[in-house]
Amino acid sequence: MSVLVVARWTVLEARRRRLLAAGVVLSVAFVALFAVGYALLYHDQQRAVLEAGTLGPGVLSAREELLAVSTLVLVLGLYGVQFLGALLGLFLGVASVSPEIDSGALHAVLARPLSRLQYLLGRFLALAGLLAAYVLVMSGALLLTARVVAGFTPGDARRVVGLMLLEVLILLAVSLLGSTVLPTLANGVVMLALFGLAWLGGILGFVATIPPGNELLANLGTAAGLLLPADAVWRGASFHVLPPGFLAATSLAGGEVDGPPFVSTAPMAPAMLAWALAYPAACLALAAAAFRRRDL
Repeated sequence: MSVLVVARWTVLEARRRRLLAAGVVLSVAFVALFAVGYALLYHDQQRAVLEAGTLGPGVLSAREELLAVSTLVLVLGLYGVQFLGALLGLFLGVASVSPEIDSGALHAVLARPLSRLQYLLGRFLALAGLLAAYVLVMSGALLLTARVVAGFTPGDARRVVGLMLLEVLILLAVSLLGSTVLPTLANGVVMLALFGLAWLGGILGFVATIPPGNELLANLGTAAGLLLPADAVWRGASFHVLPPGFLAATSLAGGEVDGPPFVSTAPMAPAMLAWALAYPAACLALAAAAFRRRDL
């Protein structure tokens, strides 16, 4: 019960500081801009394809060309959503505990019949709920836009959204862990560096798949993914956005059909998925242990 009380305090605090209002306004602006851009690009491409007529053998058909444009723009939009969600997760986690310690406000909170574990779980529950709502609404709006404008449906929308949720929970949990052991500014710097390292690891892993391939780069990408599996989870989500026809063409070409460097044409490895699922729980356990011993 105390966990829910802390969660409620956290949500009220976010509303009082106008985080919710700012998030809603900027999210509406993002979705509106995406919808307008998506519709304009799709209809321009559709008009150009109709004027050119069906292209000759060996070139994409009109339907395939429209499908490629729809997929690319949707992936770009979802990439933007996951990037903003990732930054929100990092910032909210960084500001979750250490500012309260630095200001001394935590002394008054913990003077009540409330354990440190309950406080920590309540903060995580509230922030995870806010981030989940953000990802659900934003990704749902973009997927709906693609369906209405182009009739495009991703390969597996539920896995796309589910993995994007997992990504923000990973980033929230690791930044919450950092907030229990590091000052706020140092934690922010460390978390941004980790996020950049994971992103670079994903790029290295993509480069390693380009024939003839490079095992060392692939291993470096995997190591970065194990350190922080956020980018690996996004790539797993992006795989489920791609239409089955594109994936079939990639498979027939032996992986030589490359997409954008931030998209994966292969599903997430089961071992990496298991690690990503366990990662938030491990971070929370470490955060609870560190916070219990923290001198306030």
